[in-house]
Amino acid sequence: MSNLILFWHRRDLRVSDNTGIAAARQQSAKVVGVFCLDPNILERDDVAPARVTYMIGCLQSLQERYAQAGSQLLILKADPTQAIPRLAAALGAKAVFWNWDVEPYSQVRDRTVLDALKEKGIQFFEHNWDQILHAPEDIRTGSNAAYTVYTPFWKNWISKPKAKPVEIENFVGLTQQEKDIATQVGVIELPSAKDLGFCWDGELVIAPGEIAAQELLDEFCNYRINEYQEQRNFPAVDGTSQLSAALKFGVIGIRTVWQATIDALQNSRSDETTASIRAWQQELAWREFYQHAMYNFPELANGAFRETFKRFPWETNDEHFQAWCDGKTGYPIVDAAMRQMNEIGWMHNRCRMIVANFLTKDLLINPQLGEKYFMQKLIDGDLSANNGGWQWSASSGMDPKPVRIFNPASQAQKFDSEGEYIRQWVPELRSVDTEYLVTGNIPYEMRDSLDYPQPIVDHKQQQRMFKERYQQQKHQ
Repeated sequence: MSNLILFWHRRDLRVSDNTGIAAARQQSAKVVGVFCLDPNILERDDVAPARVTYMIGCLQSLQERYAQAGSQLLILKADPTQAIPRLAAALGAKAVFWNWDVEPYSQVRDRTVLDALKEKGIQFFEHNWDQILHAPEDIRTGSNAAYTVYTPFWKNWISKPKAKPVEIENFVGLTQQEKDIATQVGVIELPSAKDLGFCWDGELVIAPGEIAAQELLDEFCNYRINEYQEQRNFPAVDGTSQLSAALKFGVIGIRTVWQATIDALQNSRSDETTASIRAWQQELAWREFYQHAMYNFPELANGAFRETFKRFPWETNDEHFQAWCDGKTGYPIVDAAMRQMNEIGWMHNRCRMIVANFLTKDLLINPQLGEKYFMQKLIDGDLSANNGGWQWSASSGMDPKPVRIFNPASQAQKFDSEGEYIRQWVPELRSVDTEYLVTGNIPYEMRDSLDYPQPIVDHKQQQRMFKERYQQQKHQ
């Protein structure tokens, strides 16, 4: 057995600030990366072409980073429960290291790989929480239960010290003989997204890779974070970090991100700036809250958290659902948001809440359908964050407020008061007066002449119906 350690990448497509790689490097100077294109994931029906294209770009960047560090990133295209142990055995690896993941599928997969490595007498290192700042078992209530409400979670979470970014030394890679062996047991050249059956013809709105993610973080923390609290809710303004895809695939370390917020706080010169930085820190905590929730309550992936919504009588209306998907509901702010996502694979977070609320509270359609459609489109589609956001909007999740209903017109008037966002994504409405645009009260005859649909439902009537059904379910 050699001194080789394989590091199995999944949600951590970077070398810097990678706790698993740092731990491997402490045991051996010979560390080689491996990534498995998992058919159990890629062949699901909720995989977005934009997301796969971004992932492939991140893997290309990661291969370059390994080469710079003196090693290699190997690519497999097979079931990892068989491919990872087979590769490790063929190369005579001393151990396989990886960072733990919160998702239900990942936990089952990893235990299977772990058992296979044990059978082959190969060491393993797992349960290293790299994608979150605190392990789920470290953030508990006074009665040692998992949190189901964000605010007390935040108070506990923010009170604990956060780890610093980890330093990584360079390492060495495979010999030519070992490379030949790796090829014999299934290592391949990195394919394109199209090779994998995913066609994304548009440009990626978020550049892939470790260096691009660091540049995004630097730019945000040097400028936009100072006005984040004020600007984050306006979809026509470039006021957010746009790091969601980088965090989903781990092309930037969460410790690096957190340290950047600490540095920004130290450089703050006003209460307003400090409040903005704190607001973004709370968003990072929301991300971690949802990840802890998915780990502690894996059943969330399959349905509602709250009992009332486990049996809620949702509508079955394919025509309404398709109109929502296509951005043709007749509600301008909803249609703008859906068209943005369909066209570029990304949607502003305020708009994600608006369209999710509309699907569930106006169309009375099961949020799981919307949750799945988001995953089919979003470059940053992440099970925990997407599920948490949808359950929050549907009132079916971990939220102390029983029912939250958004009025699309009120949302547009408050967050797109000049109609800039709507005009950008619904071009047939660019000539419409702003008052009509943001209230949605576009005259019927004008809609017809502009080839823009009439509202598919009446908001007041639908919210009344939702509340009635909710009360009936609540008292059953």
